[in-house]
Amino acid sequence: MMRACTVDELPPGESVRIPGPAPIAVFNADGELYAIDDTCSHQDASLAEGWLEGCFVECPLHAALFDLRTGMPSCLPAKKPVRTYAVLVEDGVVYVHADNADNAEGQEDAA
Repeated sequence: MMRACTVDELPPGESVRIPGPAPIAVFNADGELYAIDDTCSHQDASLAEGWLEGCFVECPLHAALFDLRTGMPSCLPAKKPVRTYAVLVEDGVVYVHADNADNAEGQEDAA
């Protein structure tokens, strides 16, 4: 598991980026926590810098929209999904299960 931040550091409507070889973006969508690959599948842009709209994030570069629950794009120009990761909250700290290589449908929230 990778530590992302504390719950207090991620208020609703905000995101954090976990740097690394494959950066991960963690979002608080109205109290639900989601983690996806940070890099847009269309072009090299950080999804953590995008705009959060419900359970969707809009890429800041070309406005591709990704579903935080599934990683699937819902409009062009993105055609490929991004990976999703399970999220766990323990003792006020947000963790991401970054070792799962396949899409992890249904993130955990043990808050």
